[in-house]
Amino acid sequence: MAKPETNRVLVVDDEPFIRKLAERELARPGREVTTAATAAQATRLVKRGGFDVILLDVRLPDGNGNRLLEHFRETLPDVEVIMITGYSEVASAVEAMKAGAYDYVTKPFSLDRINLLIDRAFQRRLMQRELRRLRMNKGGKPRQQIIGTSAAMRQIGFLIDKVAPTDAPVLITGESGVGKNVVVNVLHDRSSRADMPLIVKNCGAFNKELLRSELFGYCKGAFTGADTSQEGVLAQADKGTLFFDEVGELPLEVQASLLRVFESQRYRRVGDREERGVDVRFLFATNRDLAREVEAGRFHEALFHRLNVFSIDIPPLRERKEDIPLLVAHFLENLYPDRPPYRLSKRAGQSMISYDWPGNVRELRNVIERGIILAENDLITTKCLPSDIARSLEECENYAPLPTLEQQEKRYILRVMEHVNQNRTQAARILGIGRKTLYRKLLVFEEN
Repeated sequence: MAKPETNRVLVVDDEPFIRKLAERELARPGREVTTAATAAQATRLVKRGGFDVILLDVRLPDGNGNRLLEHFRETLPDVEVIMITGYSEVASAVEAMKAGAYDYVTKPFSLDRINLLIDRAFQRRLMQRELRRLRMNKGGKPRQQIIGTSAAMRQIGFLIDKVAPTDAPVLITGESGVGKNVVVNVLHDRSSRADMPLIVKNCGAFNKELLRSELFGYCKGAFTGADTSQEGVLAQADKGTLFFDEVGELPLEVQASLLRVFESQRYRRVGDREERGVDVRFLFATNRDLAREVEAGRFHEALFHRLNVFSIDIPPLRERKEDIPLLVAHFLENLYPDRPPYRLSKRAGQSMISYDWPGNVRELRNVIERGIILAENDLITTKCLPSDIARSLEECENYAPLPTLEQQEKRYILRVMEHVNQNRTQAARILGIGRKTLYRKLLVFEEN
């Protein structure tokens, strides 16, 4: 019989009492607990890998917990993060949930609730891992898709098809949560480097004191504590793709070094006299206006022109609301594919159309997941939605009636079917939904 997996938990909190309590009360058979007092210490521990669930304080002495959450979600997408907050900071914890946190607890917290949340988060991690394994067994590694039939998303699909097979650098811009990481994964999957590593680094999460050594690596004895030689992210990405998220956060002096690597495909480890060659395809993303950053003297002008050779701008979800029905259908099918199909009530669907989604696609995904958890009889109603989303419909109804989510979905699915000459397999792939789901929807359209 297979040995049960151990749930490895990291508790990040600057209060010694909380850390001691966690070590004493949360550890149990099948669960290991490690603690960290600062963001820097937590980052070092996480780099070594192996954690399943992270309990993360919103306030840390050397950083903001929400920023650290973003780093964990980018570099460790399968790890479940539970935020710890005071009553005065609940709004910040709610924002963290929109950014991908599993849940939050307020101080003083109940140990029973913490234990329950840790167990549930771990089970969710195991389920996602098993689903990924099943998908891998069915036909290779799972591939992300660009979902949407709006003019903007069709143009993005066209640009990806053109630039993905090349080694040209790509700059991806857009607000937080619009799906920049999805575009990165699609670009890598459709490139000639798809079988080589895709290394993801969030520039805002780099340790500024050790940034050069993290990028380029270092030799033994290069500085105090360098007891062995260490490769940097450039070496890790050799022959593959290196993605710098939030590239606008890089310090100017490091930007100049990166420009030299860009132009020569050569670099030097910290403390090394010899240069090394590297073969890397670079991708970048930012939610900043880099042209303005150049004007303000905060971004290297030559680097900006070099990485801006080919750019893809992803508009916010509020500007392409026609994509919401397909995104909703995709999340309903794929978040919990082993459960029965879920449905949206008419008002819940209209609420999603009327809401402006400041957190973009990431927020929509989290809202759908929340709705699935709270649904009764497989139906997601407005009671299952956050109050600000439910209220948005009432505000819009004072001005003009809204088309239902079903009406918009039907319109765009039929448009895609027409575009592919009624080929259901191609249509399902473009829409990002399964063939069975598409067939079921087409039957409903015919009946109505």
